Amino acid sequence: MDKDVTVVAVDLAKDVFQIAGGDGAGRVLCRQRLGSRLAFTREMGLWRDVVVVMESCATAHYWGRECQRLGLAVRLLPAQHVKAYRRRNKTDAADAEALLEAYRCAQLKPVPVKSETQQLVMTLHGLREGWKASRVARLNALRGHLREYGQTIPLGADKAIAQAPACIERVPVALHGLLHQLLDEIRQLSQRMASAEQQIKAMNQQSTAATHLQQISGIGPLTASAVDACHFKNGRQLAAWLGLTPREYSSGQTRNLGRISKRGDVYVRMLLIHGARSALSAALALRHKSPDKLNRLQRWATVLNDRVGIHKATVAMANKLARICWAMWTHGDDYNAEHDGHCMLQAVVQH
Repeated sequence: MDKDVTVVAVDLAKDVFQIAGGDGAGRVLCRQRLGSRLAFTREMGLWRDVVVVMESCATAHYWGRECQRLGLAVRLLPAQHVKAYRRRNKTDAADAEALLEAYRCAQLKPVPVKSETQQLVMTLHGLREGWKASRVARLNALRGHLREYGQTIPLGADKAIAQAPACIERVPVALHGLLHQLLDEIRQLSQRMASAEQQIKAMNQQSTAATHLQQISGIGPLTASAVDACHFKNGRQLAAWLGLTPREYSSGQTRNLGRISKRGDVYVRMLLIHGARSALSAALALRHKSPDKLNRLQRWATVLNDRVGIHKATVAMANKLARICWAMWTHGDDYNAEHDGHCMLQAVVQH
């Protein structure tokens, strides 16, 4: 352990940990390769008054919390940006040294270390998404097999599950057992998804921020638990991180703003866009029945829909919802749909 080391970069793997220690000038003063988790834990316990730098990747948040418990400062850097600082072939040692270089870049914003509760919520989301993908695959398989014999089941999991038994009875008897087993798998997957959703809702009740966010039209339990807006300077930063702002390609006096960038968290962006589509549809239906009952946000959304179409209006609405989430999370206020905030995303709408 070199006393001049102020930054310890760690390249994480399942059981192998590559360490590079550097000083404030970026010089590499020591290198070490550890072959077990226990050895890595012991080594981190020997360091004092250093900053531990890691890529934000698998197990990084766990090891970040472990280093914090040892009294060390932790900085997680986005893996896609660290790659640019690797100057030669990809090795664990080169990756660790690239982390030292990336740490010196003040404009490279770190990723906050997630708490165990935050990781628990996102694990529930991940399990639900995996079961949902499996259910879609099995529903498509069941639908395809039945169509081979002239039987069709409706779209939507609940309707398909309800009508599939009658359709199965009309195909050759030799297939009845296997198709019923396939249908049972679909039911089990639906039950697992529902169980995960119930756990997410229960955790939301213990979170003041999630409870507040669910007041917003288009923000349900899943979105409220997945959005974490407290680490962003303003609402635009959150929207940009979600990939809901224009992709720019500019030079000199020419400024080009194209489609949304689609960078950042794909899952949360998907939830926000689905929620925005639902909120926009509800606003259009309300305008048809009782236009005088529209609030400020709904009036803005319906006018935008008439001008640019439902798809662009949906994305603009998702951007608006992201900014509202940030404002409510930051200020802790209740949702006010009549708030006098100016309408954003004009560049996205025009392009």
